Amino acid sequence: MHGFFTMAKKTCNILLIILLAFAVDVCAADFCSAVDTVVPNTQAQTDTVKPMTQTQKGSSKPAKQKTVSRVSNKRVTFESFDMHYARAMKYYNNRQWLSAAGLFEELYPLSLGTPRADTILFLFAHSYFQNGDFNMAAFHFRDYVRRYPNSDRAEDAFYYCISAIYKTCPDYYLDQTNTHYAIEQINAYLQAYPENKHMEECNEMLDDLRLKLARKDLEILKLYYNTDHYEACRIAAKNFFNKYSYSPLMPEAVYYLVLNNYEYAKRSTERKKPERLKTCLEACEKMSINFPDSKYIKETEKIAQDVTKQLEKYAKKSTN
Repeated sequence: MHGFFTMAKKTCNILLIILLAFAVDVCAADFCSAVDTVVPNTQAQTDTVKPMTQTQKGSSKPAKQKTVSRVSNKRVTFESFDMHYARAMKYYNNRQWLSAAGLFEELYPLSLGTPRADTILFLFAHSYFQNGDFNMAAFHFRDYVRRYPNSDRAEDAFYYCISAIYKTCPDYYLDQTNTHYAIEQINAYLQAYPENKHMEECNEMLDDLRLKLARKDLEILKLYYNTDHYEACRIAAKNFFNKYSYSPLMPEAVYYLVLNNYEYAKRSTERKKPERLKTCLEACEKMSINFPDSKYIKETEKIAQDVTKQLEKYAKKSTN
């Protein structure tokens, strides 16, 4: 009897273990199903391009996905060169300059050594120029002239290059290194193509750049005067006259020289005053002879009259 109860107990334990194992398998299956529901497939998530429609919301079947074509995002290769070149030309002809420049930039390295390289580099640089990125345009047009000096487009590329450099020149009160470089490059273009069709535009650019340099030097001259550096102002005026003798700013420069010499004479000692008054009168005569219609002429004439009277007094003292 005791053995019977022992066997029954073992049997019950075995049945209990089997039932527990079955329960664990069911829970594991339910858990996996729940995980699949909460975390969607990564690939499906990437390829999804549109939300579920109204008819799909009530359906238990998954919506059919549409894959986006990624051809336009692929980098240019030798195999896709012609296709991307056609796209770049379409962008260019539609005046989509930035898109065209981006594609031409990828196409150009693959085109080196082929007949298309010349065209692609020119259109690449021109796209930047039309988009207003003049630093990049100048760089690539300069590269074009260097690489293809005998091309039919070389003259146009050189002109676009100097135009882009001109457009990057800063205002007169900033550093003028780029302005000097622009003048140098425009003169190089005129020397290389003396019969060019852009002569008028080049002369206008040169006039504007030289005026910018003259304005900067004139402001320095005025600063010397306003800070009572009379001798420095006089030297700056002399240099200005030598460098910008035909500048439209000449009357203003002479006017400030008159003011400078007048103040310098008034603040001088009695011994040095007559000599410095004469120097002031010379500046006044320079204004009346060279710029009689200047807006500064009336004030200059008043100063000249006062200086003349003072010199007459000194002349009488010296005779007595």
